[in-house]
Amino acid sequence: MALSPTPAQRRVVAAADPGTGRLRGTEAQLAGLVKRGLAFRHPRPPHDHFLTPAGHRIREAGGAPEIPVASAPASQDVPPAPASREVFAARVGGEPSLAGAAGEARLREVRGAWQGLLELRRMTHPDGSTDRPCAWERSHLVRAAALALEAAGHRPAGPDGGDGDGGGYRVRATPQPEAVAVHEPDGAALRACAETLERAGWQVGEHTEPRSRARYLLASPRKV
Repeated sequence: MALSPTPAQRRVVAAADPGTGRLRGTEAQLAGLVKRGLAFRHPRPPHDHFLTPAGHRIREAGGAPEIPVASAPASQDVPPAPASREVFAARVGGEPSLAGAAGEARLREVRGAWQGLLELRRMTHPDGSTDRPCAWERSHLVRAAALALEAAGHRPAGPDGGDGDGGGYRVRATPQPEAVAVHEPDGAALRACAETLERAGWQVGEHTEPRSRARYLLASPRKV
Protein backbone atom coordinates (compact mmCIF):
# COMPACT_ATOMS: atom_id res chain seq x y z
CA MET A 1 0.00 0.00 0.00
CA ALA A 2 1.31 3.43 -0.81
CA LEU A 3 2.21 5.78 2.03
CA SER A 4 -0.59 8.22 2.71
CA PRO A 5 0.30 11.89 2.24
CA THR A 6 0.40 14.07 5.35
CA PRO A 7 -2.14 16.88 5.77
CA ALA A 8 0.54 19.40 4.74
CA GLN A 9 1.36 17.37 1.62
CA ARG A 10 -2.33 17.13 0.75
CA ARG A 11 -2.55 20.91 0.89
CA VAL A 12 0.38 21.15 -1.52
CA VAL A 13 -1.35 18.69 -3.87
CA ALA A 14 -4.64 20.60 -3.65
CA ALA A 15 -2.83 23.86 -4.51
CA ALA A 16 -1.12 22.42 -7.60
CA ASP A 17 -1.63 24.18 -10.90
CA PRO A 18 -4.74 22.50 -12.39
CA GLY A 19 -3.35 22.59 -15.91
CA THR A 20 0.31 21.61 -15.54
CA GLY A 21 0.32 19.99 -12.11
CA ARG A 22 3.23 22.20 -11.01
CA LEU A 23 3.74 22.16 -7.26
CA ARG A 24 4.89 24.72 -4.73
CA GLY A 25 6.03 23.68 -1.25
CA THR A 26 8.98 23.13 1.01
CA GLU A 27 11.76 20.79 -0.04
CA ALA A 28 10.65 18.30 2.61
CA GLN A 29 7.04 18.37 1.39
CA LEU A 30 8.03 17.94 -2.23
CA ALA A 31 10.50 15.15 -1.43
CA GLY A 32 7.80 13.39 0.56
CA LEU A 33 5.39 13.55 -2.38
CA VAL A 34 8.06 12.15 -4.69
CA LYS A 35 8.67 9.29 -2.25
CA ARG A 36 4.96 8.48 -2.28
CA GLY A 37 4.82 8.46 -6.08
CA LEU A 38 2.55 11.52 -6.16
CA ALA A 39 5.07 13.93 -7.70
CA PHE A 40 8.24 13.93 -9.77
CA ARG A 41 11.15 16.33 -10.07
CA HIS A 42 11.68 17.58 -13.60
CA PRO A 43 15.15 16.54 -14.85
CA ARG A 44 15.80 19.89 -16.52
CA PRO A 45 16.38 23.26 -14.80
CA PRO A 46 14.76 24.82 -12.86
CA HIS A 47 13.89 21.29 -11.66
CA ASP A 48 10.32 22.09 -10.66
CA HIS A 49 8.09 19.44 -9.18
CA PHE A 50 4.91 18.21 -10.90
CA LEU A 51 2.08 15.85 -10.01
CA THR A 52 2.19 12.31 -11.35
CA PRO A 53 -1.07 10.75 -12.65
CA ALA A 54 -1.63 9.37 -9.13
CA GLY A 55 -1.14 12.87 -7.71
CA HIS A 56 -3.60 14.34 -10.19
CA ARG A 57 -6.19 11.76 -9.18
CA ILE A 58 -5.72 12.54 -5.50
CA ARG A 59 -6.15 16.24 -6.25
CA GLU A 60 -9.34 15.57 -8.20
CA ALA A 61 -10.62 13.25 -5.44
CA GLY A 62 -10.13 15.95 -2.83
CA GLY A 63 -7.02 14.53 -1.20
CA ALA A 64 -7.90 10.85 -0.77
CA PRO A 65 -4.71 8.74 -1.05
CA GLU A 66 -4.49 6.26 -3.90
CA ILE A 67 -4.37 2.55 -3.17
CA PRO A 68 -2.35 0.97 -6.01
CA VAL A 69 -3.23 -2.42 -7.47
CA ALA A 70 -0.73 -4.97 -6.19
CA SER A 71 1.55 -6.59 -8.75
CA ALA A 72 0.61 -10.23 -8.39
CA PRO A 73 3.28 -12.95 -8.66
CA ALA A 74 3.33 -14.93 -11.89
CA SER A 75 1.78 -17.94 -10.15
CA GLN A 76 -1.12 -15.93 -8.71
CA ASP A 77 -4.00 -15.74 -11.16
CA VAL A 78 -6.37 -13.41 -9.37
CA PRO A 79 -5.17 -10.17 -7.73
CA PRO A 80 -6.38 -9.08 -4.31
CA ALA A 81 -9.67 -7.22 -4.20
CA PRO A 82 -9.14 -3.45 -4.27
CA ALA A 83 -9.92 -1.46 -1.16
CA SER A 84 -13.41 -0.12 -0.82
CA ARG A 85 -12.22 3.47 -1.26
CA GLU A 86 -13.44 4.76 -4.64
CA VAL A 87 -10.09 5.69 -6.22
CA PHE A 88 -9.13 4.99 -9.81
CA ALA A 89 -6.84 2.06 -10.58
CA ALA A 90 -6.32 0.43 -13.97
CA ARG A 91 -7.91 -3.02 -14.16
CA VAL A 92 -5.32 -5.78 -14.48
CA GLY A 93 -7.98 -8.45 -15.07
CA GLY A 94 -9.47 -10.99 -12.68
CA GLU A 95 -10.67 -8.52 -10.05
CA PRO A 96 -14.05 -9.07 -8.41
CA SER A 97 -16.84 -7.22 -10.16
CA LEU A 98 -17.01 -3.62 -8.94
CA ALA A 99 -19.72 -1.02 -9.15
CA GLY A 100 -18.71 1.63 -11.65
CA ALA A 101 -16.17 -0.63 -13.35
CA ALA A 102 -17.83 -0.04 -16.72
CA GLY A 103 -19.77 2.66 -18.46
CA GLU A 104 -19.14 6.24 -19.52
CA ALA A 105 -17.86 7.39 -16.13
CA ARG A 106 -15.23 4.66 -16.07
CA LEU A 107 -14.28 5.41 -19.66
CA ARG A 108 -13.68 9.06 -18.80
CA GLU A 109 -11.54 8.09 -15.81
CA VAL A 110 -9.42 5.72 -17.88
CA ARG A 111 -8.93 8.19 -20.70
CA GLY A 112 -8.05 10.93 -18.22
CA ALA A 113 -5.49 8.69 -16.54
CA TRP A 114 -3.97 7.80 -19.91
CA GLN A 115 -3.69 11.45 -20.92
CA GLY A 116 -2.07 12.19 -17.58
CA LEU A 117 0.45 9.42 -18.20
CA LEU A 118 1.28 10.82 -21.64
CA GLU A 119 1.85 14.21 -20.02
CA LEU A 120 4.13 12.56 -17.46
CA ARG A 121 6.13 11.03 -20.33
CA ARG A 122 6.42 14.41 -22.01
CA MET A 123 7.57 16.14 -18.84
CA THR A 124 10.11 13.51 -17.78
CA HIS A 125 11.74 12.57 -21.07
CA PRO A 126 14.57 14.99 -21.95
CA ASP A 127 13.35 15.16 -25.56
CA GLY A 128 9.72 15.65 -24.51
CA SER A 129 8.59 12.51 -26.35
CA THR A 130 5.46 10.57 -25.46
CA ASP A 131 6.07 7.47 -27.59
CA ARG A 132 7.84 5.36 -24.97
CA PRO A 133 7.26 4.54 -21.29
CA CYS A 134 8.73 6.74 -18.56
CA ALA A 135 10.40 5.89 -15.26
CA TRP A 136 7.08 5.75 -13.40
CA GLU A 137 5.85 3.05 -15.77
CA ARG A 138 9.05 1.04 -15.34
CA SER A 139 8.47 0.97 -11.58
CA HIS A 140 4.75 0.11 -11.96
CA LEU A 141 4.87 -2.37 -14.85
CA VAL A 142 1.60 -4.22 -14.28
CA ARG A 143 -0.43 -1.07 -13.69
CA ALA A 144 1.16 0.74 -16.64
CA ALA A 145 0.52 -2.08 -19.12
CA ALA A 146 -3.03 -2.53 -17.83
CA LEU A 147 -3.74 1.18 -18.24
CA ALA A 148 -2.52 1.12 -21.85
CA LEU A 149 -4.82 -1.82 -22.60
CA GLU A 150 -7.88 -0.50 -20.80
CA ALA A 151 -7.48 2.99 -22.29
CA ALA A 152 -7.43 1.42 -25.77
CA GLY A 153 -10.76 -0.30 -25.11
CA HIS A 154 -9.63 -3.85 -24.40
CA ARG A 155 -11.81 -5.81 -21.99
CA PRO A 156 -10.23 -7.02 -18.74
CA ALA A 157 -11.03 -10.51 -17.56
CA GLY A 158 -13.78 -10.85 -14.98
CA PRO A 159 -13.51 -12.76 -11.70
CA ASP A 160 -14.24 -16.03 -13.53
CA GLY A 161 -11.56 -15.43 -16.16
CA GLY A 162 -8.54 -16.42 -14.11
CA ASP A 163 -8.50 -20.01 -15.36
CA GLY A 164 -8.32 -18.99 -19.01
CA ASP A 165 -11.88 -20.11 -19.83
CA GLY A 166 -13.35 -16.60 -19.79
CA GLY A 167 -12.53 -13.78 -22.17
CA GLY A 168 -10.57 -10.65 -21.38
CA TYR A 169 -6.97 -9.75 -20.70
CA ARG A 170 -4.99 -10.46 -17.54
CA VAL A 171 -1.73 -8.61 -16.84
CA ARG A 172 0.63 -10.30 -14.42
CA ALA A 173 4.13 -9.75 -13.07
CA THR A 174 6.89 -12.12 -14.14
CA PRO A 175 10.26 -13.17 -12.67
CA GLN A 176 11.95 -11.36 -15.54
CA PRO A 177 13.08 -7.79 -14.87
CA GLU A 178 11.02 -5.10 -16.61
CA ALA A 179 8.58 -7.58 -18.14
CA VAL A 180 4.92 -8.41 -17.67
CA ALA A 181 2.85 -11.28 -19.04
CA VAL A 182 -0.46 -10.60 -20.78
CA HIS A 183 -2.91 -13.50 -21.02
CA GLU A 184 -5.99 -13.50 -23.26
CA PRO A 185 -7.63 -16.79 -24.31
CA ASP A 186 -8.88 -15.41 -27.62
CA GLY A 187 -6.06 -15.42 -30.17
CA ALA A 188 -7.30 -12.42 -32.15
CA ALA A 189 -7.79 -10.41 -28.97
CA LEU A 190 -4.30 -11.38 -27.79
CA ARG A 191 -2.78 -10.10 -31.03
CA ALA A 192 -4.82 -6.90 -30.69
CA CYS A 193 -3.37 -6.44 -27.19
CA ALA A 194 0.12 -6.83 -28.66
CA GLU A 195 -0.58 -4.13 -31.24
CA THR A 196 -1.88 -1.77 -28.56
CA LEU A 197 1.16 -2.25 -26.33
CA GLU A 198 3.53 -1.77 -29.26
CA ARG A 199 1.81 1.51 -30.13
CA ALA A 200 2.12 2.51 -26.47
CA GLY A 201 5.89 2.03 -26.58
CA TRP A 202 6.31 -1.54 -25.35
CA GLN A 203 8.38 -4.33 -26.89
CA VAL A 204 6.14 -7.37 -27.23
CA GLY A 205 6.75 -11.01 -28.04
CA GLU A 206 4.26 -13.88 -28.23
CA HIS A 207 5.12 -17.10 -26.40
CA THR A 208 3.62 -20.49 -25.56
CA GLU A 209 3.21 -21.85 -22.03
CA PRO A 210 4.98 -25.26 -21.90
CA ARG A 211 2.24 -27.14 -20.04
CA SER A 212 -1.04 -25.65 -21.23
CA ARG A 213 0.27 -24.65 -24.69
CA ALA A 214 -1.68 -21.40 -24.24
CA ARG A 215 -0.29 -18.37 -26.02
CA TYR A 216 0.60 -15.25 -24.04
CA LEU A 217 2.50 -12.00 -24.46
CA LEU A 218 5.71 -10.95 -22.78
CA ALA A 219 5.96 -7.14 -22.82
CA SER A 220 8.73 -4.77 -21.73
CA PRO A 221 8.90 -0.96 -21.84
CA ARG A 222 10.86 0.24 -24.85
CA LYS A 223 13.87 2.38 -23.91
CA VAL A 224 14.54 4.09 -27.27
